[in-house]
Amino acid sequence: MKSALSAWLESQGVSLTDDRSVELPNSFTNPQDEYAAVCEKAGLIDLSFRTQVKLTGEDRSDFLQGMLSNDIKALRPGDGCPATLLTEQGRIVADLRVYAEESAILLDLDARIKEKTVAALDRFIIADDVEIEDLSTHQVTLAVQGPAAAQVLAAAGLSSLPEQELQHRDETLADVRVRVIRSDQTGKGGYELHVPGDRVSVVWQALTQRDGLLPVGHTALNILRVEAGIPWYGLDMDEDRIVLEVGLDRAISFNKGCYLGQEVVERASARGRMNRQLSGFLLQNEAAALPTRGDRLVKDDKEVGWLTSVATSPTLGRPIALGYVRREHGEPGSRLRIDRPDADMIAEVTKLPFLQ
Repeated sequence: MKSALSAWLESQGVSLTDDRSVELPNSFTNPQDEYAAVCEKAGLIDLSFRTQVKLTGEDRSDFLQGMLSNDIKALRPGDGCPATLLTEQGRIVADLRVYAEESAILLDLDARIKEKTVAALDRFIIADDVEIEDLSTHQVTLAVQGPAAAQVLAAAGLSSLPEQELQHRDETLADVRVRVIRSDQTGKGGYELHVPGDRVSVVWQALTQRDGLLPVGHTALNILRVEAGIPWYGLDMDEDRIVLEVGLDRAISFNKGCYLGQEVVERASARGRMNRQLSGFLLQNEAAALPTRGDRLVKDDKEVGWLTSVATSPTLGRPIALGYVRREHGEPGSRLRIDRPDADMIAEVTKLPFLQ
């Protein structure tokens, strides 16, 4: 899958990498410098692996209220919230961000699960006045992340920025109408931009001319999001996971009433902690090679979990990982063995995010 931006970047000589069937820039300069830019100033990131679908029709809000895990009817135009679409068994079909407009609701999700998400929603549209439109060919998602993100966007002409997480508004940047969203994709704060696909190169070039902003590739983004404890669908969660295992509590309303999978979520919540939980791990760094996704976590020769994402943190100066661990071994400070074919490593459970 290649977006309008990735096609243009490739024409400019930027090397792309295939990340689970999506073409993305791996890096523009040095991933360490790009990481530092987001930590210290601001970085411009291609989020072409995110896409949006639009729901219109008089019943859109009522329909989504019965489908998604958060309180959609509480949203006013310009508001947003995290949510999940679950199976009847409470397992995650998609993690979403929901944006309310005057006459539509946008669902923002990983592009790789767009088709199955739309199909799952469409299956329940019977007599409802709801229409679903795929926006993936119409717009591209960018992000400006870091402590200077607001200053960079203000210098680019965006004088009125959303203040609360997932609030959004339409603005004009380089004579292009864009949607600006307050959104943290790195743990450093910042904004996302939904940009018309045929104008995304114009917006990209206008932003890269601003002082204090550096283009940032997928390698640095992945390090930042692992440090921040931000799970990605297809890596750290999928349809095998119950939503409470992933720690997506902000995506759940326990007061709104019935929705798909709600009974399972309520029963699991009433029992207290899940049998396993997405956790952070500090890894020993003596080994020559990093562990990989799927490596088992072992205690007393029994498997007690597995790793889902691994990165090396420049700030901590050591490898870190996300993964799942059984609750009896999930206390911070617990030391587990990573079962490797070459040499075992030690993983120490730690709180998320890694950088407190």
